[in-house]
Amino acid sequence: MKASSALAPALRDAARLVARVAAGHSLSDEFAQLADPASAASRGALLDITHGTLRRYGRVQAIVAELSQRGPPDAPVEVLLWCALYALDSGRYADYTVVDQAVKACALLERWSAKGYVNALLRRFLRDRSEIERRLQSDPQARYQHPPWWIELVRASYPQQWEHALLEDNQSPPMCLRVNRRRTTVEDYAARLGELGIAARPVGTEALLLEQPLPVQRLPGFVDGEVSVQDAGAQRAAHCLELEEGQRVLDACAAPGGKSAHILESADVELTAIDIDAARTARLTSNLERLRLKARVEVADALQFVASGAAAFDRILADVPCSGSGVARRHPDIKWLRRESDLAAFAQRQGSLLDALWRLLAPGGKLLYATCSVFPQENDAVIEAFAARHSGATRRELADGGPAQWLPSAEHDGFFYALIEKLA
Repeated sequence: MKASSALAPALRDAARLVARVAAGHSLSDEFAQLADPASAASRGALLDITHGTLRRYGRVQAIVAELSQRGPPDAPVEVLLWCALYALDSGRYADYTVVDQAVKACALLERWSAKGYVNALLRRFLRDRSEIERRLQSDPQARYQHPPWWIELVRASYPQQWEHALLEDNQSPPMCLRVNRRRTTVEDYAARLGELGIAARPVGTEALLLEQPLPVQRLPGFVDGEVSVQDAGAQRAAHCLELEEGQRVLDACAAPGGKSAHILESADVELTAIDIDAARTARLTSNLERLRLKARVEVADALQFVASGAAAFDRILADVPCSGSGVARRHPDIKWLRRESDLAAFAQRQGSLLDALWRLLAPGGKLLYATCSVFPQENDAVIEAFAARHSGATRRELADGGPAQWLPSAEHDGFFYALIEKLA
């Protein structure tokens, strides 16, 4: 266990960030706006506490509400308690350390009068923990740590798998590597990791699943393009595109470029990669440069790209904007920022993107529709509506033989894929 006096500043900084998310702001945007990330008590601790608290948001909210007998505390103190409860749950620190550092964090937040209150509430939680845990089981939001509408939608969509999917969504995500087979082999790279004491096991064709996440700087050959970080679910895209040498391929909504790079590592194709976001497109270019891969990269709106006069493509990857419900454990604020009403708007835009990209697909060509969502409204429903609008669209089985929908698991995030052929 860690016993660190730096926990108080980390709790203070985490409480400020989580409060911003509670007010409707994106956690990643808030991290990006930190004036001097190096001045935070510990960036690693800050990432852990903010993400961990938001993964358990329904739970920690319920605990504070139950134990606040005199009514909810003011917002800064309430959010600090959420973060401290996660720190207790995490097992990274001794209980007395969390309580002591949370009390000190009150002063750092200029809430000196709340020190006794925070101390008493956390100690009461530790004393009555078993009974509190029992009572939480009757509250779905506290038990499954998702908004009620999300729970019900997953339950209705996956009657046999819904609980497992929700519980996986609350775990820390796996770290998966994609080995660049143009530079090395999976076996050789795994052996190099082993020599460095880094445990990993193969998953799929090019993937290695790390036993423990680690900074990319520790990965041998990362700077030289031998390996990239990419979820095993995301790695399905290149295989399901059914690539062949010499094809013209379009990766729409391509940034930050993981799937683009995998396409180029998999086959000698003529790739065009577009994205509407200039900053993310710059990251795409940087990633391709690190891997020494070449593509035509443009900042462009996929809805308008047909007007550019580009020749028809043999393959199109439509990795469309979505709710992100399949990667919520990586971006846990998604669970609390999304609304059920958002799904209809996503589906409408997804359908519009499909219609626009369909015009760029050559007869006999194939389009792979991809989302990182687990909601059928963004997946099968969009594909069925698209097929009803286009008589020449035929859905094909995926080349890897797997199901269209992957739910979050210990090995991968949640992804959906549908391959559509354009009849000549």
